[in-house]
Amino acid sequence: VQLQASGGGLVQAGGSLRLSCTASGRTFSAYYMGWFRQAPGKEREFVAATSRIGGRTPYADSVKGRFTISRDNAKNTVYLQMNSLKPEDTAIYYCAADEDYLSDWASNYDYWGQGTQVTVSS
Repeated sequence: VQLQASGGGLVQAGGSLRLSCTASGRTFSAYYMGWFRQAPGKEREFVAATSRIGGRTPYADSVKGRFTISRDNAKNTVYLQMNSLKPEDTAIYYCAADEDYLSDWASNYDYWGQGTQVTVSS
């Protein structure tokens, strides 16, 4: 499966962005989907994930209550709605897909998008 992330940009603290990740190549609903992020000089970290039909959606504690992951299997797309953004949310955001696990471990995901930059100014 190929993944294409979009929707990043520059936003002021307190603002919102919605990221999208569109998949092509295989049946999208067969995949667990995740969002990860990586800030400069830091390791890639888990943000959120969704099960195949969206019934389970774990979040990192740092984004719980502010970010919402969702998916539209008819559009082969997973979304990350980000509200109340903080400067510490600044990072490159990556979407990822895996057929086997709903996981917060990056190493469990087999397919990755190219990343989209999110910058939050104070």
